[in-house]
This record gives sequence, C-alpha cells and structure tokens, in this order.
Amino acid sequence: MMTVLRNVSLSLQARISLVLTGLLAIVLVASGSWWMHETRQSIHEEVLAASHVAQQWISVLVSETLRDPAEGPARLMTNLRAVGRLRANQLEVIAADGKSLYVSPESTYKAGRFAPDWFAAWLTPPLPVGHFDAGDRQIVLRPDASRAVLDAWDDLAAGIGSALALILIVGIAVRHALQRALSPLAQIDAALARGADGRFDTRLPSYRVAELDCLATTYNRLADTLDDTRAHNLRLEEDQAFGRAVQARLEEERRVIARELHDELGQAITAVRAISGAILQRCDDQPQIHGSAQAILAMTGQMQDGVRTILQRLRPPAGISSQLDQAVAEYCRLWSGHHPQIALNCRTTPTATATGEGLGITVLRLLQESLTNVARHSGASHVDVRLDVTGDTIALEICDNGCGLAADTRPARYGLIGMRERVAELHGELHLDTPAGGGLRVSARLPIPPSHEESNHGLHA
Repeated sequence: MMTVLRNVSLSLQARISLVLTGLLAIVLVASGSWWMHETRQSIHEEVLAASHVAQQWISVLVSETLRDPAEGPARLMTNLRAVGRLRANQLEVIAADGKSLYVSPESTYKAGRFAPDWFAAWLTPPLPVGHFDAGDRQIVLRPDASRAVLDAWDDLAAGIGSALALILIVGIAVRHALQRALSPLAQIDAALARGADGRFDTRLPSYRVAELDCLATTYNRLADTLDDTRAHNLRLEEDQAFGRAVQARLEEERRVIARELHDELGQAITAVRAISGAILQRCDDQPQIHGSAQAILAMTGQMQDGVRTILQRLRPPAGISSQLDQAVAEYCRLWSGHHPQIALNCRTTPTATATGEGLGITVLRLLQESLTNVARHSGASHVDVRLDVTGDTIALEICDNGCGLAADTRPARYGLIGMRERVAELHGELHLDTPAGGGLRVSARLPIPPSHEESNHGLHA
C-alpha cells in the first residue's frame, strides 16, 4: 500500500492544499480540546455555585422545620412547592417509609431537548448528591448540569457550522490564489515542451513574481543560446556538406590529372626511353651520341619515378563514390531534423558499384536544392524522396504536396537554371510536373558513366 502511495504523483496545488488542510485540522483539534476543557470547568463552577446556594437555603428550611415539629413539615413542603425548580439542581423529598413526597418540576429552559449521551458524559462534572434530615423526611439535592451541557452542545454545533463555513471560504480563497499564482506554470510547461521538440521560438513574459521572473529569465536565456546553437549547427552542417562536395570535386580532379599523367606523360616518357635505348644499341662507335643517349635514358628514368610519386599522391582511396544511397539517406535525415513540421519519406536503392564523384555530387545538389525549395516556398506538409539505381541509370524523384510551381514563377527563383545545367553536364534529363494530387514533382535521370580502371602499367618499362 505504501509503495502505491509513493508512486502517486500529486500536483503542487494538491500538495499545498493538503498541507493547509492538515494545519487547519491541527488548529481545529487543538482549539476543540481547549474549548472542551474550558467548558467543563465552566459547567463545574456554575453547577457547584448553584448547589452551594441551594444547600444553604435548604439548610435554613430544615433548621426551621426541626424547631417547629408541629407546623414545620407542612411549612417546608409549602416553601418547596412555592420555589419549584432550583437552578442546576433537582430536589426530591422522601418520607421515612421511602415514599417520594415531592419532586421538583423539570426545567422549562429548552424543555424536551438533551445533549447526546457521549457529549454529556465528557462535560458533566462529578458532583456529590446532598442529603438533608428534616425529621420524618429526607431532602435529596441532586446537581443537574443537563441544561448547561445542552448550552455547550448548541454552542459546539454553531461553532462547527461556523468552522465549516470558514473552511469552505478559506478553501475557495486558497484554491483561487493557488490557481492564479501557479497559472504561469502552464505557459512555462508549454514553452519547455516546444523546446523539447526542438522549437525555441517561445519567450516567457514577466510575471511580476520574483521566483517566476527568475525562472522565465533563465529559460529565455537558455532558449536564446539553444536557438543560436541550433542555427550555428545548421550552418556548420551545411558548410560540412559543401566541404565534402568540394573535397569530392578535388578528388575527382586529382583522378583526372592522374589519368592524364599516366596516359599522356607516362606514355611519352616510355616512348622516349625506348628511342634512347635504340640509339644506345646503334652508336657504340660514336662516344658523343652514346653518352647523350645514356643521359637521356637516365633522365627519363628519373622523370618516370617522379611521375609515379605524383600519381601515388594524387590517387585517392577507392570506394568513396559507392555510398550514394547512404549519403542521400543521411542528408534526408538531417533535413528532416531541421524541418520536423514536414513529414519526409525517403526510399533508396543500394548502389552496388561506384557511380563517380561528379555524379554523386550532382545528385546531392539536386536533392539539396529541391528540399530547400520545399521548405521555403511550397508550404508542403509531406514530401517523398526516392532514389533508384537501375542498370546504368540513376533516377532521383522529389515529390511534395505543396502549392506547386506557379505559372508566372521565374525559373531562377527555384534554382532551376543551376539544376538544369548540372543535369545537362552529365547528359541527363530533368522534368518538373504537377502530380494528380497537386504539389510539385522533380524528376531527374542521370546516366552512370563507365568506370575507368587505372593502373601503373607502362610506367615501369
């Protein structure tokens, strides 16, 4: 049971209400205990004082009765009947044979009503019963605190009613005050929830409460820092993407230069070495020509070693261009993280063979430009990206459900000129159309160039 109670999460308002209720209950219990003690003492003093007065009066009547045995008893009964009810006491006259001769009448004050027995037992003080000998009869004086106890009970009932009304008023006032004081927490929670979703566009106002203003200031400073960091990270990721594209372009240029060195300069050096070797075989009797031929042969050997060293530095590691599908999927994942309000569905076909760095960069640039247009201009809520590699062709399709391409929109606005130029350089096709459900579909088909096998064959002649 205790484990279940520990797992119950109470709101701050409920906790404060429970604390206030507990304190109020303690105050009420303490006040009730003090009231019961004071009321019991008051009843005791009141009944005791009334009993003393009644005893003194009865003592006087008894002494007069005993002095006049003939007329005294009759006069005693007349006086008792004339007085009737004694305050806070019950009077009874009993004959010598035990017969009740007289009982004082019941009090007319709140007649017929009595406090509950348990309450009367708590407040009725223990007072002795008085017995007086009046000759041939006995007078019994019994203290009666029932009327005082009934007054206390009525006071308690009225007090409980007032206490309940006070508790109700205090509860309503506390609830209203807590709701007003804690109402900013809902706004703070909403701002934190948006921040947890990666949106830091909410700023908290001043609540004119020192603690809440301190919390709002700290959150606003945190949101500003996170917003700046997010923008910085976005720029950094874009810079890294462009850096990778530039690096890939440099690697492609290195491969082109390496092929040119191998195919052109390497072959030329090999031919010169062959010619100088033939000259050496035919000019043994001509020392000057023979020496020149040997010098040419030695020099071409050094050139060949130098070209081989340059080729080793220019040739990048293999396999970079065979991960186009992973690059597309990774870029879609990053873009979706920056634009969570647009649902993105990315489907790619694994590229089993190298597609070439130039082709890979073109595909990524087409994807980047298209998704940028979707985020900036389309107003779309969903976009599909599909990359298919079939045989010697790569097909890239980006389709959104936005506003589409306006009839009077200039091509330069969407970067169509750059996209068409890139596709044209690789002898591909680029199409823009509106699907049946609306939006814009960008379709590009690019041929995969045949791979070039580079080797050092011919440089070792």
